[in-house]
Amino acid sequence: MASNRQIIKELYQSFAQGDVGAVLGAFDERIDWQEPESLPFENQVGPQAVGENVFARVATLVQNFSAAPSEIHDAGDVVFAIGTYSGTGVATGKAFETPFVHVWRLRDGKISGFRTHTDTHVWLQVLGEA
Repeated sequence: MASNRQIIKELYQSFAQGDVGAVLGAFDERIDWQEPESLPFENQVGPQAVGENVFARVATLVQNFSAAPSEIHDAGDVVFAIGTYSGTGVATGKAFETPFVHVWRLRDGKISGFRTHTDTHVWLQVLGEA
């Protein structure tokens, strides 16, 4: 069985390759996905909700979106990733790069929780909401 760190590393690789099916397949059926309150993506429960209400929305709002980790740290059932979001806002044409910290929770080889920490002001500017 892969380590939790390896599961998250492979998840980012799948996302970078556009394999959203593989990403959603790594999620527990009751994944608790948490976004910053000021962003328009809202908290979600379940892979289908994350796919429709987060991934699909980001794809329509941000061209060439990327979430690239530079560090991944294993703390047992919690894995932390530090990296950079980048892309271009569709509504504004503004390109951006902003750091993130992702906190992943795993249970029995599946991702059961996610929380992102990022500069929401940068996001809101790019989305044309600031």
